Amino acid sequence: MVQWKKLFGLDNQDRHGFRDEMRRLLPSNTGDLPPSAMPPAEVTKIALRLKYQIEQVIPCELEEWKVTKANSPIITRKVIRTAKEAGAKEYEACVVYCLLVCYRWFKKQANVELWDADLHKVRAVACEVLAKQLIELEEDQDYLLHDLLLKRYSILINGEETEPANVVERAVDLHALRIIGSSGYQKCVSFLWKGWLVQDDQYPSNFVAWGGKANTNYWDHFDPDRMRAPLYQNAVQIFFSLLYLALYTGAINTINSTGDLDLVEGILYLMTAGFIFDEVAKFWKVGRYYIGFWNVFNSTLYGLLCVSFVTRLIALGHPVGDDDGQRRKFNQLSYNFLAFSAPMFWMRLLLYLDTIRFFGAMLVVLKVMMKESLIFFALLIIIMVGFLQAFIGMDQVDDNAQVTSFIIQAMLNSVMQSPDFAGFENFAPPFGLILYYIFTFVVMVILLNILIALYNSAYSDITDNATDEFMALFALKTMQFVRAPDENVFIAPFNLVEVFLLILPFEWWMPTQRYERLNNYVMGVIYSPLLLITAFMETRQAHAVKHNRRHGESDEDTTEEWEQMAGQVDFESDDWAKKVESTKPNVETDVAVVEIRDLRAQVEDLKKMIESSAKGDGVNGGT
Repeated sequence: MVQWKKLFGLDNQDRHGFRDEMRRLLPSNTGDLPPSAMPPAEVTKIALRLKYQIEQVIPCELEEWKVTKANSPIITRKVIRTAKEAGAKEYEACVVYCLLVCYRWFKKQANVELWDADLHKVRAVACEVLAKQLIELEEDQDYLLHDLLLKRYSILINGEETEPANVVERAVDLHALRIIGSSGYQKCVSFLWKGWLVQDDQYPSNFVAWGGKANTNYWDHFDPDRMRAPLYQNAVQIFFSLLYLALYTGAINTINSTGDLDLVEGILYLMTAGFIFDEVAKFWKVGRYYIGFWNVFNSTLYGLLCVSFVTRLIALGHPVGDDDGQRRKFNQLSYNFLAFSAPMFWMRLLLYLDTIRFFGAMLVVLKVMMKESLIFFALLIIIMVGFLQAFIGMDQVDDNAQVTSFIIQAMLNSVMQSPDFAGFENFAPPFGLILYYIFTFVVMVILLNILIALYNSAYSDITDNATDEFMALFALKTMQFVRAPDENVFIAPFNLVEVFLLILPFEWWMPTQRYERLNNYVMGVIYSPLLLITAFMETRQAHAVKHNRRHGESDEDTTEEWEQMAGQVDFESDDWAKKVESTKPNVETDVAVVEIRDLRAQVEDLKKMIESSAKGDGVNGGT
């Protein structure tokens, strides 16, 4: 067993050794976070109790399916009850969070103790299964949402408290698919997405129930604060993404030969400035953990547009009809950069279509494939550098600078499965040609097949679990919206309005209440077209909520077609329920176990019969 110091990294003096525990998407500044709902020392003790329990429940390496199946002989009702009692009544609400802490510990231990990696991975899976069971067995919805899933807790590391986090955030950060796929978790994410659970005005990182669910007054829903709901923010982002693409299409199809900026291009570059401001602001608040595939992708696109804009300004700096043609040259260069970014504009749409299940699953596949590609490119770069040095050394005819470019192009052609063997006949024959044959074989037969195998593995892993992966992606997107620390939601490019028309001229001197009122007025104006639609939708939804409450149903309940006549059928009176009860199988216990139990009961009855018979014979013999 690894030492505790080694397991928890206590011998590392770097305070950032536990970034995976402290990592959160938004915000990175802990000043806006409330303290842990329970003493961190107690939360840590409960996590250690659960870790000890799981180590005893799974003392040796087991097959994962024995832990995950519905009627698991490992994660039994007694084990679930014991896990729930780890925090007693006083700290019971943090048990699910502590199971996620144990999940991370076992994952870390699997990387430290490679010889027992499979054992620790099974224990980590057991943490997920226990947490999922505790979430789904909880019947009190308010307690589930506000205490189990959304209340924030901390543990102690190196004697210091970690950032308070809740189960919804931690499950997303750790990619705990089984917990994310539980019904209670998905209900919580759905409420956050629709804005039924909103951020507290005083503590934006706390969540409270929205009080307007059953309010049928239309104008009460015409509220700019409703733009905090991820559903509406996502709708605005999709609209601006389509508008951004339409503006780009108009700009690239209406080239100005004079180099002047027209209105369409002006709006396009203005929106780009808003997107750049948004990316910079989030990176400033979050730090390097904000950087991901889509951030790099968007930053590359915005960089190309910035180069296009700068070259356009350089062109405008030269007079029309200049003799040396510099204005025309830089104008053409600007449009070339603009045209070069066309595929990225269309691919950018995928970022905002991930709420659709098909696109969401495919985006997860692409993301995993990009990560798997790093292995291929690492091997490829090392091999290409070695062969490049060999080819340059063998060259005995051409100038070294020219031959280097030829060699690099020929090697890249081999990577693209289009090798050219004719140019290597003069490279120290026959060594150069033989070496190029070897390079082509290594790249086309070995490395590319490794890449295909990696892609195939990534695709099968995701598609086999596509539903849970999509729910995890949807939960991640939801948390990216609700974790935002801004109390006033100005979605890019409206953030330019906030920066230049509100923050710079007013925030530094205006009283807080008056400044907030001004923000609400501005948001009400710029979001008014959308608020007219959302207020209508929420009013209709409020009528449905009131109807459900009158009939004793949950707020989000909808009447499906199979429920429409359910009240007219009585299975008890027509003996249908009794027939079903007598013929239904016992799916909670294996058939073999049921048979053994029946056999054991019969043996017990037989044993009693033999004992009674023996006692009767003894009495008769004595007489």
